[in-house]
Amino acid sequence: MFRRIKNRILRYLVIAIYFVIVLVCAIQLNFLWLFGYSPTKKDIIMPSVNISTELYTADSVLIGRYFDEDRNPIPFDSIPKTVINALIATEDVRFYSHNGVDFLGLGSGIVSTLKGDKRGASTITQQLAKNLYRTRYNKAGGLLTRLPVAGLVVTKFKEWMTAYKLEQRYTKNQILEMYLNTVSFSNNAYGIETAAKRYFSKGANQLNQNEAAVLIGMLKGTTLYNPIRNPEKSFDRKNTVLSQMHKGGFLKKEEYDALVKEKIILNTNNQDVNAGGDSYLRTAVAKWLEKWSEENNYDIYTDGLKIYTTINSKLQKHAEEAVAKQMAELQQRLNNTWDGQEPWRDLSGKVIPNFLENLAKKTPYYEFLSKKYANTPDSINFFLNKKKKMEVYNWKDKGKIEKEMSTMDSLKYYAMMLNAGMMSMDPYSGEIKAWVGGIDHQYFKYDHVMQAKRQAGSTFKPFVYLAALESGMSPCDKITDKPVTIKIDKGDSVEVWEPKNADWNFSYREMTLRHAMARSINSVTVQLTDMVTPAKVVDAAQRCGITSKLNPVASVGLGPNDVSVFEMVNGYSTMMNHGERVTPVLVSKIEDHDGNVIATFQAERKQVVDKQDAWLMTYMLRGGMEEPRGTSQGLWEWDLFDKENEIGGKTGTSSEYVDGWYMGVTKDLVTGIWVGCDERSIHFKNSHTGEGSRTALPIFGVFLESVYKDKQLGYTQGKFPESTVEITKSYKCETPRYSDPEPEQSDSTNIDEQTDEGLIGPEEESTEGATEHNNNGGSVSENIGALEQSSST
Repeated sequence: MFRRIKNRILRYLVIAIYFVIVLVCAIQLNFLWLFGYSPTKKDIIMPSVNISTELYTADSVLIGRYFDEDRNPIPFDSIPKTVINALIATEDVRFYSHNGVDFLGLGSGIVSTLKGDKRGASTITQQLAKNLYRTRYNKAGGLLTRLPVAGLVVTKFKEWMTAYKLEQRYTKNQILEMYLNTVSFSNNAYGIETAAKRYFSKGANQLNQNEAAVLIGMLKGTTLYNPIRNPEKSFDRKNTVLSQMHKGGFLKKEEYDALVKEKIILNTNNQDVNAGGDSYLRTAVAKWLEKWSEENNYDIYTDGLKIYTTINSKLQKHAEEAVAKQMAELQQRLNNTWDGQEPWRDLSGKVIPNFLENLAKKTPYYEFLSKKYANTPDSINFFLNKKKKMEVYNWKDKGKIEKEMSTMDSLKYYAMMLNAGMMSMDPYSGEIKAWVGGIDHQYFKYDHVMQAKRQAGSTFKPFVYLAALESGMSPCDKITDKPVTIKIDKGDSVEVWEPKNADWNFSYREMTLRHAMARSINSVTVQLTDMVTPAKVVDAAQRCGITSKLNPVASVGLGPNDVSVFEMVNGYSTMMNHGERVTPVLVSKIEDHDGNVIATFQAERKQVVDKQDAWLMTYMLRGGMEEPRGTSQGLWEWDLFDKENEIGGKTGTSSEYVDGWYMGVTKDLVTGIWVGCDERSIHFKNSHTGEGSRTALPIFGVFLESVYKDKQLGYTQGKFPESTVEITKSYKCETPRYSDPEPEQSDSTNIDEQTDEGLIGPEEESTEGATEHNNNGGSVSENIGALEQSSST
């Protein structure tokens, strides 16, 4: 075919053109999978860029980010001229003169390389092609790329082709904008805006000439010229950039001479950047949006969304500070309780054998040692007990401290650590206003609001009284506080259960339902459960919002079932919201990167409790403050009762003071708080130190006092809402104040408990059961996995 062309030069030229056309087609089609993936026309029109998603509170405070690549693109007119000039002078001085490939620069680069001065010849457009479409990575590689020389030729040719396509599709300024928004600046900072905030705590449009030179200088080697890791090399590279700018006519001699002497001054304390770290809230929102993301084909880690939560930033701060203040004191109290003793005990008070050893076996470090020193337990024990420097969480220093500890020491240290969960919610809208998943997310990943489920203790009793009201009773109906005998038919036998009050005493007095609930009398709760049936109690709780499995047994009202703080807040909110259950809402709306609202979220509503009974339950909950010896009266310690303010609440403590609870209700908020160790076998010894009124209730008191004092929040003191329906049941029944002293009433359910398998007394619960019971609570071995992994190195 080519022989018809008589002129040899012309023939060779036509052959070369033909060869190029065939090569281009083959590369574009990835013929026989030889060349790998090439960007399509659609890719060029809509380049794929991962953009970080930002997480905001309801009052527009940035509290977190989600990203695979932390990137916040900005328009060209927000990029300062100093950055543009530094980039062009250093990376592609002929940028405005070529069409994607600078053949003149390529030839000059080859000559320089042959002379021993290695110099790259890739244009900014080629580098953009490589960054956007990863032409040298992943699926871009075909079979030919496995051959050293052929692979280099193919990938380079594809970069030329892609660069040419980009130049045809975009203006020079658009190419510069895309390049500076996609390039990596190390430390997981992608794009000039994120880099400016990461290294200098300012926006890109605020960068001075020296700072711009530092960042552009990093592009030659983001690790080698990182100003944090290698400040001296970064300084030298910065001056090289300034030199190129001077040569390119972008800097006058006097400017250059002054700038090369300036030191690099970093500022890495930017709060917006630090908000990108993980937190309980950030994790909770990600979990919350899993289903929405899947159904709507969004990826919160790459799509550059703006997620607005229902959280109030100030309320959140008050909640976090209240938890931190009280938990530091409680931790010291627990440490003093077990000073010099082993705290892991079964229900009979005996030390659990091999407790720490069993915890150690669950750690990644133990797994590592077991593989390395198989069949040599002495070596494993040696390294488990070998002292080394560790960073551990410490309340006193409000963060990490460095200590000489062994793995076994660290397990003991963390097993003794108290944790907490707290959630506050608007009961009418369903909006969650504060969420504190634990004491410190860096060290304790397990969320104690949603994930952890613990025995509710006496905080579950209101559902018994609700079932009683629904059966026709009123708050003024009376029941005698007396011993109770419950017979349970087991088919081939009958078991007898005789629950006791927390103080093991009975007053033998008649008391109204309101007074009994306020005093948290176990005997009355059990009698009511027997009267209305356990199944009715379970039904009432589930209708209100408890979704965990509840065993309909005689002891159900004493709170032996494991539930979450999230569920309990929802359940109490139903009572406060006139019997209408609202599904709690954590996210209010989501915007795309351009600011368009793509999703809004509102609570689902359902009337599940009669309005009269619901209002009477809020009146009953106030009894904890208003009835004689009510278990909430510790709240008088705080300044909470101006303007006839009304507060309802219920304390709760599980057996052996393992779990301390407080559920607090005001006219505006329902707040739930849990306190305890993740390892259930470690707990306080007595009611004076460990019941909910002395662990969880003070957190509520501190929190609510700070909320009322913060006038900008707008939460005021006042009375509960009036009933929206006529109240036909009697409820205004004054409780006589007896002159004879009674033992102080505890809220603990520290008694034999009944499960679906029978009755369990303290002497019957085994060590194995105590350890196994921890499955819903975030074990120590899980929480310090990162620490043990670092130990293995």
